[in-house]
Amino acid sequence: MAVILGIIIVLGAIFGGFALEGGHLAALFQPYELLMIAGGALGAFAIANDGQSTKATVKALRTIFQSPQQTSALYIDLLSLLHDILSRVRKEGLMSIEFDIDSPEESAMFMKYPNIMKDHHLIEFICDYFRLMVSGSMDPFQIENLMDNDIDVHHQDGELAIHAINKVADGLPAFGIVAAVMGVVHTMGSVGIPPSELGNLIAAALVGTFLGILLAYGVFSPLASLLDRKLQESTKVFQCVKVTMIASMNGYAPTLALEFGRKVVSANLRPTFKELEAHFRQAKK
Repeated sequence: MAVILGIIIVLGAIFGGFALEGGHLAALFQPYELLMIAGGALGAFAIANDGQSTKATVKALRTIFQSPQQTSALYIDLLSLLHDILSRVRKEGLMSIEFDIDSPEESAMFMKYPNIMKDHHLIEFICDYFRLMVSGSMDPFQIENLMDNDIDVHHQDGELAIHAINKVADGLPAFGIVAAVMGVVHTMGSVGIPPSELGNLIAAALVGTFLGILLAYGVFSPLASLLDRKLQESTKVFQCVKVTMIASMNGYAPTLALEFGRKVVSANLRPTFKELEAHFRQAKK
């Protein structure tokens, strides 16, 4: 909703202001200028990106109008799941969670948290590193380093779409200039026609520059910033899991280990200690 509202404000302010000062909106309707700009940008995008990057961009664009998945309720569920796993490990040993981490879709412990189960990347991340803990062949420093590398790969994969959209935003003003130059060439080749028609050709040429700049800084660049923000928040979920697990491996009790993980969460989404405590009490009842 915020994305749609923002686009409406941008277009409304620009086109509305133009109309209020006496401009003719019909003069801005230049489909051939838009064809040159959009076609050039699309072609450049196809040249600059491979199949993986293109798929990532299409997938990312689908999430633009979706509400953020990272909420306070999600972090409460995540910390609760980690608390359940670590508490069982503390009471019954690491081997007691072997079935749960091998088959999370069949585990009663995992199935209590459907919001977490929706994110198969997160589930895979949790199960993979608890499986390494069960194996007992790696120390906390090795696992932490491996987790950092895993999170970096996740972040780099997420940046594919952001970089692709940013490159399109960077190129749109240039394609606007190209369209304007083509319009000027057309105008110069039409010298001798009546001044009213010549003025229309000049206006059409200038609209090309306008459209390129508007699409770059009014639409595509803000979309790339939004996707970058979503990526940052999604990365914090994995960091929360990492910090909690490493604290547990270093000997901290489950409740204290959760405090390490809770501190990684953004302040506006971070559940309070009392909220978690109340949630655990309710779960026990």
